[in-house]
Amino acid sequence: MEMDFGPAVRDFRDELRDWLADHLVGEFAAHRGVGGPVDGAAWEVRLAWDRELSAGNWLGVGWPREFGGRGLGLLEEIVFEYEYARADAPYRATGNALDLLGPMLLQAGTEDQKKRFLPPILAVEELWGQGFSEPGAGSDLASVRTRAERDGEEWVVDGQKVWTSFGVHADWLYVLTRTDPDSRRHKGLTMLLVPADQPGVEIRPIRNLAGQEEFAEVFLSGARTGADMAVGEVGHGWRTAMATLGIERGATLLPQQLTFEREAEALIDLARERGALDDPMLRRRIVDAWISVRIMRTTNLRTVAELVAGRTPGAQATTAKLYASTRHQELGHLAMELAGPAGQIVGADYGLDARQRSFLLSLAETIYGGSSEIQRNIIGEQVLGLPKEPRP
Repeated sequence: MEMDFGPAVRDFRDELRDWLADHLVGEFAAHRGVGGPVDGAAWEVRLAWDRELSAGNWLGVGWPREFGGRGLGLLEEIVFEYEYARADAPYRATGNALDLLGPMLLQAGTEDQKKRFLPPILAVEELWGQGFSEPGAGSDLASVRTRAERDGEEWVVDGQKVWTSFGVHADWLYVLTRTDPDSRRHKGLTMLLVPADQPGVEIRPIRNLAGQEEFAEVFLSGARTGADMAVGEVGHGWRTAMATLGIERGATLLPQQLTFEREAEALIDLARERGALDDPMLRRRIVDAWISVRIMRTTNLRTVAELVAGRTPGAQATTAKLYASTRHQELGHLAMELAGPAGQIVGADYGLDARQRSFLLSLAETIYGGSSEIQRNIIGEQVLGLPKEPRP
C-alpha cells in the first residue's frame, strides 16, 4: 500500500526511503522484521541498529531540536513509522523509551528532566523499563501497592513490579508508586524515575513460551531516587500513567497492521503449498484471516486521518487493540494448523522459526497493553454507554 500525504512530506519520505535502502544492509538486512514489543530476539543487533538510526538523526523525528530530535510534525512521524515498517526494519530495542517515556516527559516532565533524559535516549546511551504492573495490580492498575516515602531530598521506594519489558537491560525505570499511604485506588499515586543500578533494585528475568527473557520482575527494597525525579504532580500519577498508556495503545496503528498483513500473505503461500485452498472450510477461514487484516488497515487509516485533522479519534480507535490482538491469535492458530506436524518441530536449542515465534508470542497480546476483559469493559461503558460492571 502506498501512502502519500502530499508534497509537504514527500521529500521527507523519499529521504527516509533512500537512507533505509543504503543502511538496512548486511547484518541488519539479515535481521529484517526481527523483534517486537515483547520479543527480545537478536537484542545486540537491534541495539546496534538503533545506534545506526541515531547517527542518521532518525530517532525522535517529532521531538524538539533542543533535545536532539528533528522538530518535525505529526505527519512526518506517521510517515516515518509507516515507511519503517514497510521496509521491515528490525524492531527498535529502545522502543520503550522512544514511544512511551519520551512522550510522557515531553508532556509532563520538568525542563530539567527533559534536558537530563531525552538526549541520552536519542543517543541510545540509556535504556528504560516500565514499572507499572504488579502481582496484584495488572489489568487493575489502580491497585498498585509499591510505596514511596520522602526522606529529605530523596524518595525511598519499596515494592514489587512484574512484566517489565526488557527490564534486564534497563538503566532506569519509570515506576508508578503510592506516595500517600492513606489513599485508595487512583488517588495518591506518583510517577517516579528510579535508577536501576543500585543496591535497592533487583531485576530477575522471566522466561516466556518462546524461550526468551524480555520480561522481568523487579524487587524494590529501599531503592532511592531524587526528590526531583517525580514526573507530573505528586499524588496525581494516575493522570500521568493514563497519558502514557494512551500513547502506548495508539503507537501501533499502521506498522502493526503491515506486520499482520505479511503474516497473512505467508499464510496464503503456505496454504497453496499444502493444497489447503481446495478445502472449502479452510479456504473460508483463510479468506476470513485476509479480510481481518484489511479491516485493520481501514480502521487504522481512519484513525490516522482523524489525528492528522486534529480530531480526537473515534470509537474505532478504542476497539482496534481488542480486534487486532484476538484476530492475530486466530491467524497464528490457523498458520500452525496448516503447518501440520512440522509446526511442532523446533530446531536445536529450541530454535523457533518466524511462524512459531509469532504464534507463541501472540498468546500474550490479549493480556499486555490492556487485557481483553478490561478492553471490553471500556468499550461497553465508555463507547456504548452501558451500565458499569458491578463491583463487590
